[in-house]
Amino acid sequence: MSFTTILGLGQTALELGLMSSLTVLALFLSYTMLNVCDLSTDGCFTLGAAVGAVVALAGQPFLSIPAAMLAGMLSGFVTAFLQTRMGVNSLLAGIVVNTALYSINIAVMGNTSLLNMNKTETVFTKMQSALEGTFFAGQQKLAVSLIAVALVIVFLSLFLRTKLGLAIRATGNNPDMVRSSSINPAVTTTIGLCIAGSFTALSGCLLAQYQKAADINIGQGMVTIALASLIIGETLVGKRTMVRRVLGVVFGSCLYRFIVAVALRFNVPAAAMKLVSALIVAVAVSMPAIRAKFAFEQRKHNARKEVH
Repeated sequence: MSFTTILGLGQTALELGLMSSLTVLALFLSYTMLNVCDLSTDGCFTLGAAVGAVVALAGQPFLSIPAAMLAGMLSGFVTAFLQTRMGVNSLLAGIVVNTALYSINIAVMGNTSLLNMNKTETVFTKMQSALEGTFFAGQQKLAVSLIAVALVIVFLSLFLRTKLGLAIRATGNNPDMVRSSSINPAVTTTIGLCIAGSFTALSGCLLAQYQKAADINIGQGMVTIALASLIIGETLVGKRTMVRRVLGVVFGSCLYRFIVAVALRFNVPAAAMKLVSALIVAVAVSMPAIRAKFAFEQRKHNARKEVH
């Protein structure tokens, strides 16, 4: 494998990892901060891709971004409404919304399962001319991904330090304490899931325009990938500060994509990629327990040495 090939492989993995990290950041907000397992992620991701593709095909690629994020917010609102107002279990609420979104996504895409954007202006093609003569000339895909992720990281890092952000974090830790502080956990949950939905939809929108196509199954398995990336990032980078945790999420997403890219490079059959993804998830989920077991065995070994 030549250096040029490795470099190209790494850049592609980085670009995909950055775009996918927006979904991971959404899961970080909903799962880690709010303690809500939102299983509508797959459908919300596809919704963002579908809305973004339709708006881009209408000749408004830049408008596709806020349009997709608004659609994601509506998806998050419905999920939160079922949980907080209708008393539906969070897991079941996510499944219900995810199921409903399949039909909605088909309708948004004009009753077709695939939207082709090969001859359509996208955010990336529009940015290509704007970046001429700069450091990112010819690297519009990387530039757009970096800008999107940087803006979301800055927003999350600042937002989670505000009174509302602290209330959202408190809701995930101890909802009873939040109620005793005259804060309505239904409101904080709704706001948190709306923001998470907008991030997920943004991720789908960018990926669809990156691939020049929006498929009805583009978001399949995204919740699994995002969970694996989240755990990889938190395990390898740590949880000491909020900025470090957020950056760890992005790192975990990029590392996951790089592992998948390497597997593809070594001619792993396409049919086996789901197995590879499942193994990555299994290892990622097991990492905290493995590290704890290793630390325990190390302490036992040190104790025996002190006795002898």
